[in-house]
Amino acid sequence: MQKHFQLDSLDKRILELLGKNARLPYVEVARKCRVSGAAIHQRIQRMTEAGIFKGSHLEISPSGMGYLTCAYIGLRVNLVSPKTHEEVFEKITQIPEIVECHHVTGNYSLLIKIYAKTNEHLKDVIVKHIQSIVEVTSTETIISLQEGFTRSLPIG
Repeated sequence: MQKHFQLDSLDKRILELLGKNARLPYVEVARKCRVSGAAIHQRIQRMTEAGIFKGSHLEISPSGMGYLTCAYIGLRVNLVSPKTHEEVFEKITQIPEIVECHHVTGNYSLLIKIYAKTNEHLKDVIVKHIQSIVEVTSTETIISLQEGFTRSLPIG
């Protein structure tokens, strides 16, 4: 990854268009930017190599799949040995309802984001899967009532 990659106005316009619709064909991006398809392809390749793009994926709506409860859970881990943290991390990667995990500072070792179908389902995942991990000494759960917004960083 390049350390000091500079975005020019064309790069920013490409990112703006693809940020709104990642499935937009390169030909359409080129038309809207008034450049050739080859130029768009080269720019995207260059930005990909520089690590500007994190990925391209189809976003699935949790509520559309019946997962109506979203929660954030702070995990405190008993760090018996240096490997304990990684062992707990490895165990929680096996729980499909956990969609994000962050290694954090402060009162917790890990902060996870979890989706469950109901509050009862959430309770079952916490008790049967998370709190049953011996090295997890305690958890604190915050239920999200509604997502206010989610966004990418500004381009520029």
